[in-house]
Amino acid sequence: MPTEIDFGNAEELLPLVLSEVRARGDRLEVLVLDLTGTSFMDSQGIRLINDVRHQLRPGARLRLVARPEGVTSRVLELTCLRRDVPVYGDLAEALAS
Repeated sequence: MPTEIDFGNAEELLPLVLSEVRARGDRLEVLVLDLTGTSFMDSQGIRLINDVRHQLRPGARLRLVARPEGVTSRVLELTCLRRDVPVYGDLAEALAS
């Protein structure tokens, strides 16, 4: 995912992510969005994650990776999205879940 997710790019990211989801069809069991390189995310980033989550096929799971001390992790916590989507500190942990 990009360094920043905000009003300027969130709308463009959704079709890109969903295109990858559709390309995998029924084989997609877990989608991991790696936000470790994302240093800024506003409410549009939260909306993007929610939109992706709601458009996954039934049974497919969404996992997020974010640096625990980062701004992105704090935004996920403040918006309570962590309650609905598991957030991991590293990619290996998210893939193993």
